[in-house]
Amino acid sequence: MEYELGTELAGLMDVEAVQRALNRSRASIYRYANTNPNDLNPPYDAKRLNPEFRTTKDDILLFHPNEVARFAKDVLKIKQVTIEVRETPKSQTQEVLEAILLELQSIHQLLKERSL
Repeated sequence: MEYELGTELAGLMDVEAVQRALNRSRASIYRYANTNPNDLNPPYDAKRLNPEFRTTKDDILLFHPNEVARFAKDVLKIKQVTIEVRETPKSQTQEVLEAILLELQSIHQLLKERSL
């Protein structure tokens, strides 16, 4: 049995993505998740699905694909797990930031040449 884990949100998986990847119900994913109402970020537990660090209790649960794969292999005993990382298309913001970086690098190079 082979599962492909699609990724979302900057390479992290939300509960729905984990649910589709593991073919489990939403309730099961929440039962598997290492969460505690009294502790925002409980310590690592090898028998649970450990979410990424959260800053507030209102943050959605996000899981790293490697953690989902580890959980599938070690806890659920799924023999073969494939992780597929999909690159998100560049946003307009990303393109502007890259253009700014190139401009800053060229300015830096010019200043370096003038100081010699």
